Amino acid sequence: MDVLEELRSYREKDIPYSRVLSSMCTIPHELAVKAHQLFIGTNLGDPGIFPGTVELERKLVSMLGELLHRRDCAGYICSGGTEANIQGIRSARNLKRRKDPNIVIPKTAHFSFEKICDILCVEVRRANVDEDYRVDLAEVEGLIDGRTVAIVGIAGTTELGQIDPIVELSKLSEEKDIPLHVDAAFGGLVIPFMDRPYPFDFANKGVTSITIDPHKMGMATIPAGGILFRDESFLKALEVETPYLTSKMQFTLTGTRPGTGVASAYAVLKALGYNGMREIVKRCLKNTRILVEEMSALGFEPVIEPVMNVVAFKTERAEEIKQELYRRRWVISTIREPRAIRFVVMPHVTEEVIKNFMGEFRRVV
Repeated sequence: MDVLEELRSYREKDIPYSRVLSSMCTIPHELAVKAHQLFIGTNLGDPGIFPGTVELERKLVSMLGELLHRRDCAGYICSGGTEANIQGIRSARNLKRRKDPNIVIPKTAHFSFEKICDILCVEVRRANVDEDYRVDLAEVEGLIDGRTVAIVGIAGTTELGQIDPIVELSKLSEEKDIPLHVDAAFGGLVIPFMDRPYPFDFANKGVTSITIDPHKMGMATIPAGGILFRDESFLKALEVETPYLTSKMQFTLTGTRPGTGVASAYAVLKALGYNGMREIVKRCLKNTRILVEEMSALGFEPVIEPVMNVVAFKTERAEEIKQELYRRRWVISTIREPRAIRFVVMPHVTEEVIKNFMGEFRRVV
């Protein structure tokens, strides 16, 4: 067998996005694919060899910063939300320099914070959430002490797409002089394009770092995550010497970094602009409403009214339904509290996909 034929045979075993309603990633934009191919041999880990790609990364960081009300922010494009969250907390830990450090996060925070606890040797304290699944401010304040090096808020929780009260968290972080890291891996390229965007970003003085992933709603190729800081002092706290490379210092977590994520994310944002992105978000929100109407007609109640294009529906049969759909090559996910089936309505989840899915879903339930 020809090696390419062999590869195709493995790829055909994968489930196509047209049958996936659980993922926060999507089919890359066609411009992203072309840009990816153009930059496929680049390595930002050795910047002296690829000065053009380095310049492009600076432009992309500036574009993302402008979207988040801080055009002169610092940062870089990384592998995804996990790396970005690690770097956001690592920088805060290095700057605050507390013995036996801890961070305070919502119970709804992404599982990457479990890795952060292990890798960075920081205690993770989890604050409860209110009835709308937003972090409880009083709980956060009660968990802060003299060893706290960072507070975390989520703008687009993984399970429900909810937004924590970032404005109030920012005021608390200023009052306590503790960095506030916002995990907007998903919401960072959704919220700014909504009709009434919630102020989750650098417009709040307490926000010191933001995770934002162009390979999610930005439709860049994988991997293309992002970590943005309010200023360069946070990058300086991450620097290590790199004596044998074309740069003397490096602030990134990984050494080798492909320029493909930079190029693909830049291509999409540059070509579509704010208006194009707004139209895509608008379409996803419309399709989310269609899904809610279809599911409600079958008696399924949303856990919360969707804030963005993520929605979950209560059912004690969640795991059973998920497994039966998977046997039919449809992919959804579940959440544990409360028991529910969860959907993410990405750009590939069109009205036609929803129609096809609901036909199968009715047979299952």
